[in-house]
Amino acid sequence: MEKLAELISVSRKIVIKIGSNVLSDGDGLVDNETVRSIVAQVNFLMKNGKQVILVSSGAGICGVGAINKWNRREDINYRQALCAIGQVELMLAYKKCMMEYGLHVGQMLLTGEDFNDSNRNLNIRNTLFTLVDEGVVPIINENDSVSVEEIKIGDNDMLAANAAALWNADLLVLMSDIDGLFDKSPKENDDAKLIKEIYDIHGLVGSIDIGKKSEFGTGGIMTKISAAKLMNKYSIPTVLLNGKQKDILIRAMDEKVEATIFLGEAMHSSR
Repeated sequence: MEKLAELISVSRKIVIKIGSNVLSDGDGLVDNETVRSIVAQVNFLMKNGKQVILVSSGAGICGVGAINKWNRREDINYRQALCAIGQVELMLAYKKCMMEYGLHVGQMLLTGEDFNDSNRNLNIRNTLFTLVDEGVVPIINENDSVSVEEIKIGDNDMLAANAAALWNADLLVLMSDIDGLFDKSPKENDDAKLIKEIYDIHGLVGSIDIGKKSEFGTGGIMTKISAAKLMNKYSIPTVLLNGKQKDILIRAMDEKVEATIFLGEAMHSSR
């Protein structure tokens, strides 16, 4: 996809969101090969002059992997406890892989309330700029162990969009386990067609079948559309692609890969 290669080429500040369904294997545990692939892509981008922020789900599945006896518990306190345990495992997985490239990571756990407070907004922004300017890779996740309904962002697609807006990013990449946005769920319909470029984001909802959300994630295709809508307000393009495919961002620079690019009318007319 030539436009994707162009977007990556001209973008200096890139936010990459990795969903739980990307990081998990068929048993709902962490897929370490995928983590290594993501880190290799981050290193590639940084070596090519890009600044990168990661927004990573996966604390829940890492918690299950670390202490499997709670994996069937639906109580909110157990789920939050699993996330507290799993967040440590998640960061260790990233740190171990990043160290192979001489990269350091910094953890930021946020809630919806943080983005609604001007002082916290400023502190988030300052921390992000400091970490990135010093070559440290910020890894953001929602603070699931303390979040309650009133302050919960709800999914990391919107968390990534909020971070991208706050950081004034050039590009938001949403990594899922599908190749992009289809007119209907490709997991449930063999005749589903990939929509490669989208300019009328607000007219999407009534024209597609959104299907079901992931078993391991909290989002779904609607949250990705919502994130793209927010990015459209800031004229930040959004890309949805399959993060399970090895080195997809690296390959996108030289070969055609499947993806959906959300541009919006204003960005379309200016490109």
